[in-house]
Amino acid sequence: MRITGAQAVMKSLEALGVDTVFGYPGGAILPAYDPMIEAGFEHVLVRHEQGAVHMAEGYAQATGRVGVCIVTSGPAATNLVTGLADALMDSVPVLAITGQVATTAIGSDAFQEADVTGITMPITKHNELVYSAERVPEAIKEAFHVARSGRPGPVLVDIPKDVLNDTMEWAWNDDVDLPGYRPTVRGHGKMIREAIDLVAAAERPVIYAGGGLARAGAGDELRAFAERLQLPVVTTLMARGVFPETHELAVGMPGMHGHYAAVKAFQESDLLITLGARFDDRVTGKLDDFAPHARVVHVDVDPAEIGKNRAVDVPIVGDVKVVLGQILKVLDDKDAKGTLAALTPDTADWRRRIAELKRDHPLRVDQPETGVLKPQTAITGIYQEWGDDAVYVAGVGQHQMWAAQLIPYTRARQWINSGGLGTMGFAVPAAIGAKAGVGRDTPVVAIDGDGCFQMTFQELATAVQHDIPVTFCVINNGYLGMVRQWQHLFYDDRLSHVALPQDLPDLMKLADAYGIPGFRVEAVEDLATTLTKAHAITDQPVLVELRVDPDEMVFPMIPSGASNDEILETADEWHARVAAQQA
Repeated sequence: MRITGAQAVMKSLEALGVDTVFGYPGGAILPAYDPMIEAGFEHVLVRHEQGAVHMAEGYAQATGRVGVCIVTSGPAATNLVTGLADALMDSVPVLAITGQVATTAIGSDAFQEADVTGITMPITKHNELVYSAERVPEAIKEAFHVARSGRPGPVLVDIPKDVLNDTMEWAWNDDVDLPGYRPTVRGHGKMIREAIDLVAAAERPVIYAGGGLARAGAGDELRAFAERLQLPVVTTLMARGVFPETHELAVGMPGMHGHYAAVKAFQESDLLITLGARFDDRVTGKLDDFAPHARVVHVDVDPAEIGKNRAVDVPIVGDVKVVLGQILKVLDDKDAKGTLAALTPDTADWRRRIAELKRDHPLRVDQPETGVLKPQTAITGIYQEWGDDAVYVAGVGQHQMWAAQLIPYTRARQWINSGGLGTMGFAVPAAIGAKAGVGRDTPVVAIDGDGCFQMTFQELATAVQHDIPVTFCVINNGYLGMVRQWQHLFYDDRLSHVALPQDLPDLMKLADAYGIPGFRVEAVEDLATTLTKAHAITDQPVLVELRVDPDEMVFPMIPSGASNDEILETADEWHARVAAQQA
């Protein structure tokens, strides 16, 4: 059967089981949009190409499947750059299909031409410019495989317009043959045994659980491992929920704005069992002072991450789900032989120490019973209303940190955010993509800041047009809050260009313009009843504006470049430290 390259794109996506594509048509990709009318998947029409790639990210993070976006050439393709870089940093499997000018025009500075494969080479796991219609099915199949295997990540397939119009003989084979691409899945047996021996000898072990656990779907294995050996678990920003925060072994989130107990647990530990994490600067603080007494077991599917930032005592390259399965198999065998006790560390005193740290250093907020609404109270109220059933998607900034700190996530893929790149504007489109992936029975709540929201709120139209009922909660403090916090603490409160007037725009009028319900909360006494009203609306998007105290700052906090030993719990501690240094 002879079909066009454009038809081959559609048939390839169908063969790969794709059910949703986020996109925006244009000249070079136009041939692909004609057969899309009969395609066996849904197309979601975005309002900006950046929205398409963030929706694909949200879909992928919420479902574990590859998110797909499709746009035209030139500026449309370059509008994907931020999202592709974001997906690479956070190991999110995304397939981007871009149109390109005809092969005869490549290199001539033709209308809407851009060297998309060159531009995106540093920010994709793999990309390809396709030169023939016959190559289309294999190119898409291979890219899809690369995106979801090994360390997941974004891929891009760039297809010239004449290739889309050319014909080819359709053929499909599910097999993928990439001789140069063979990710290591199973850990080396010797390294597995050495890791278990280190755990057995430890007195203050901590599991350093990273986002790779969520990407691998290894939550059950992590829990079984932690419970079997009674190991405390610290979960990074990208791993929130992969180990239930309600579990007695859960310590909290580490890092610049992490929980005090989690930061101190790392600093006092004698063994870090690092699973799918990369020792990034937001966790380690001053790297030379991070976990100074700890030996390190590091499990990661990406060999480039092992030893990159921190020397490792036992390196294990492999899929963290598979490796944990191997470790559990060894423990099961020892248990069956009655020798497991020899491999089980005595962590009772260590767990008591961590429990004391959690008890003595809780998160703090001074919320009056009436009047001004604190942002922490607003976010806690959101969780109290939507609970554990919802998926929560955040933007970037203060609201992101509060949402990560305050909501007790209980399952993987319940928390979606932009971690490594820190992309403002992420929440609105990512929440729409997440909702498209999880379906109507799972609530999706976007927790956004007023700065982030104004970068991508045009995608509310996408949610309305395609009947994607997300609840968008905007924490409106009238500022670029995190930047203001830094200017207050580190620049003598010299506030430079961070004010965002709360009424510009009027979010209630904006909701009306998009034809959706809008609610505003200005006082704490109105919070619960208003959120209940918003929660009751499940058949269309809803916008909730929460006007909060602009003076609140995120604590705990480790100043940039400082040691984790310098963690601060309040602004008063910071000001006292500065005064002492100046005295």
